[in-house]
Amino acid sequence: MIRTQRLAAGACALLAALTAGIAFPAGAVADETTANAPKVNLVLDVSGSMRAKDIDGGTRMAAAKQAFNEVLDATPETVLLGIRTLGANYPGDDRKTGCKDTARLYPVGPLDRTEAKTAVATLSPTGWTPIGPALLAAADDLDGGTGSKRIVLISDGEDTCAPLDPCEVAREIAAKGIRLTIDTLGLVPNVKMRQQLSCIAEATGGTYTSVEHTDELTDKVNQLVDRAADPVVTPVATRGADSCAKAPTLTSGLYTDREEFGQERWYRVDVDPGQELRASVSVSADRAMNPDYGVLLRAVTAHGREIVRGEAAGIGRTDVISTGLRYPKARSDEDEAPAETVCLQVTNSFSAAAGVKTTPGMPLELTVDVVDGPSGASDVASFGLGRGWWLLGALVLAGFLAGVLWGWLSRWRVAVWRTN
Repeated sequence: MIRTQRLAAGACALLAALTAGIAFPAGAVADETTANAPKVNLVLDVSGSMRAKDIDGGTRMAAAKQAFNEVLDATPETVLLGIRTLGANYPGDDRKTGCKDTARLYPVGPLDRTEAKTAVATLSPTGWTPIGPALLAAADDLDGGTGSKRIVLISDGEDTCAPLDPCEVAREIAAKGIRLTIDTLGLVPNVKMRQQLSCIAEATGGTYTSVEHTDELTDKVNQLVDRAADPVVTPVATRGADSCAKAPTLTSGLYTDREEFGQERWYRVDVDPGQELRASVSVSADRAMNPDYGVLLRAVTAHGREIVRGEAAGIGRTDVISTGLRYPKARSDEDEAPAETVCLQVTNSFSAAAGVKTTPGMPLELTVDVVDGPSGASDVASFGLGRGWWLLGALVLAGFLAGVLWGWLSRWRVAVWRTN
């Protein structure tokens, strides 16, 4: 009897071990899959102002719920999605308590559409608008994993919990280098709200959209969720130097850095004979700037001689300013000719408005592409026209023929006039 029980226990233990052996690898595969999956956190304003009835005859909250239901139905299986609220739980007048009112409605992870819709259906416009705290919490929700991360903030008003400025919060999130993008949508926006939501988006390379209809909200949120699922080139954080000699050497790719006002950043790129260097830089004016600013991108030799430059100017509007350049290196008759080190210098002429913080530096994005050069000199420039020479020649010929025809007609008319 005892022996029989021991055999039964051993069989159970063996079965449990086999089951665990089968289950654990599957779990490991699942963990590996989700670690690389894109993540999206929808942050919804549920403050008292969402009761306003000015979107397609219904309340702003009703429009948001309808849009969320359609978005949840259309979310790709590959996206890990979560929902966070702000102003959904505290109806009182205590500002300190109201400014802590942000909660995780649905955790970021594989989507259970029914459960997420049920959670959204329970929402009712309630309290304050703590956008800054909600963004910080939403960023923490997205922590971990190597896939793309995106916050989509939907609000109908500016933050009511300063001095925790949500624009400064967005800059702090961008400065962490966690490659998180914040997109903002403003429901029936006013000027002040538009400025704040635009600043939040631009600080992280996101977008701002004004929304006044339910279908617009649905379409835009769907577009942003789909964008998160698309394969993207992940920017690599780098740090430019104050001189070419100390600069990091970059290969083809997308890089991010930060540049302070009036600062210059240097990077190095090796270009082999017969290759062409293509580089572009974008600097985000993510705070209030004085008018008339610019960005300069220069390619110079290791000895300081300028090869080519690209420059762009702005007039004071908060936006992203970009410029680029191309440098084809001639082919060499030598079989093993050495590569040329090209130094890229990025400078700016931004200056901060009064009272605006100058740190951290402005977000900078640098694209470097080293490709096979054109096959002939005519492909490189042709005096800046390329194949446009054919069009120019045709226009010259057409102009000549038109001139001859017009001259002949004029002489004929004069001759007829004299005869008569």
